[in-house]
Amino acid sequence: MTHPDPVATDTDTALTVGQVAERFGVTVRTLHHYDEIGLLTPSERSRAGYRLYSAGDLSRLHTIVVYRRLELPLEQIAELLAGDTPPAEHLRRQRAAVLTRVDELTALVAAIDHALEADMSDRPLTDAELSELFGDSFDDTYAAEAEQRWGDTDAWRQSQQRTARFTKADWAAVKAQSDEVNAAIAAALDAGHPATSDEAMAAAELHRESIERFYDCSYPMHRGLADMYVADPRFTATYEQIRPGLAAYLRDAIHANADRHE
Repeated sequence: MTHPDPVATDTDTALTVGQVAERFGVTVRTLHHYDEIGLLTPSERSRAGYRLYSAGDLSRLHTIVVYRRLELPLEQIAELLAGDTPPAEHLRRQRAAVLTRVDELTALVAAIDHALEADMSDRPLTDAELSELFGDSFDDTYAAEAEQRWGDTDAWRQSQQRTARFTKADWAAVKAQSDEVNAAIAAALDAGHPATSDEAMAAAELHRESIERFYDCSYPMHRGLADMYVADPRFTATYEQIRPGLAAYLRDAIHANADRHE
C-alpha cells in the first residue's frame, strides 16, 4: 500500500485520529496504543480536547509505519526514533533493511523453486515425457495393445502397481538398465560367443532382472517373452536396429539361461 507523503500535503492542517487512521491505513486503536506507550503522542488538541496530529507528528508516523512494515518491534522503533536523527538517516536505514529483505526473499524464492523441482521429479511421467526419454523405443500404442492382451494377468496388474509409483529418476534408471542390457547382449554377439555361452546367458539373466523391475518374471515366462521377440516383427525390429540377428540370438540365450535354472 502506498501512503501519501505527510510532509508534502496538508502541512498546515492538524488531523484527527480518524483522519490519520484513514490516511495511513492504521486503526484508531493502534494510534491510541502508540500514544499510550509514548511512541507517537499528538502534539495538539482541539478545543473539545480531541487529539490532533501536526505535520511533524505525521512525518514521525510515516517513519513508524515503514519500520513496522519491516517487522521491527515497537521497542526498537522507539530507540531508532530517540534523539535528533535526521529523516534522511531513517530513510537510509529503511532502504538498507528493505534490501536485506529483498535478498532474503530472493533466496526464499530460489528455495521454493528448488523444492518445486524436487516435487515435480517425484510425479509420474506423462506419455510425452516417456517418449522423450526412450525415443523410438516407446510407443503408447504398445501399452494399449499390451493391456488388451495381458490386462487380466497378475503380471500386468503387478506392473501397473509398480510403475504408478515410478518417478522421473526411476524411469531414467530403467532406461540406463535397458541400455546396459542391450549393450551386454550385443557385446556377446560381437565377440562371437554362442548363445549357450556363459557370456550370453549372463546377458540373458541381466535381461530377466531388468524385467523384474516391473513384475516377477519366472524363467518359463522369460522363455515366452523371448519367443515373442522373434515372432512379433515390431520387437524383432527393435533388436535388429541394435545388431542384425540380435533378436534370435537373445531368444536363444534366454532359452539356454532358463534351461540351466530349471
